[in-house]
Amino acid sequence: MKESRSIVASKSKAFALRIIKLYKYLSCEKKEMVLSRQILRSGTSIGANITEALSGISTNDFYAKIYVSFKESSETKYWLELLHESDYINDEQFASIYADCIELNKLLSSITKSTREKIINNKLRKVQGIGDTQSVKPTPNS
Repeated sequence: MKESRSIVASKSKAFALRIIKLYKYLSCEKKEMVLSRQILRSGTSIGANITEALSGISTNDFYAKIYVSFKESSETKYWLELLHESDYINDEQFASIYADCIELNKLLSSITKSTREKIINNKLRKVQGIGDTQSVKPTPNS
């Protein structure tokens, strides 16, 4: 899981840098101010929330932040589709950045699902008393 965390962190940062360049292009060249701000916010938020998740104090904290990143990547897909369908970005521009967004979305979906399963399994173990240090009987030589 640690390896996938570092991969998703580096990919999200590279994606954020692409989003910043897209924002500059849209606002300066196309004079588009509304959608460009939306995609700047959601597209850079992905990496910010991943960074925050990696600094989380618990699995639940990590899950909450990584889930926000997942939702932001889904929102960014939507803004990219709108920019493409409204002809602010061409097919080639769209295909490249959209593929990166889909890849991030899939990584975050996988991390979200595996973290949720870990949380559920930990709760089940607690309920069943598995892994509870107080339920361990002391040995005669203690």
